[in-house]
Amino acid sequence: QVQLVESGGGFVQAGGSLRLSCAASGSIFSINGMGWYRQAPGKQRELVAKISSDGRTNYADSLKGRFTISRDNAKNTVYLQMGSLKPEDTGVYYCNAGGTIYYRGTYWGQGTQVTVSS
Repeated sequence: QVQLVESGGGFVQAGGSLRLSCAASGSIFSINGMGWYRQAPGKQRELVAKISSDGRTNYADSLKGRFTISRDNAKNTVYLQMGSLKPEDTGVYYCNAGGTIYYRGTYWGQGTQVTVSS
């Protein structure tokens, strides 16, 4: 089992920035892909970005250039730096672990709310 604990969500005005963190613990030796998905009210959960253990990344096309994913393998932590935030970025952001950078993994965090006001 893998446990994921997210932090860093909150309320921000449009144009602002936030940094999310997700720390993994447990049977982490099996984890390759780690990353973030998000879900807005009434919408399906969608990929934000994922990163492999060797640093390869996959981003949602619409977010390239505004969001940056990084990973500290020594700390078993993945980060999401979000910039130039827009109201449409509002939603619950979920950490995901396992799978590859192109496929969802098995493990999910509890989610952290990001709210961007106009």
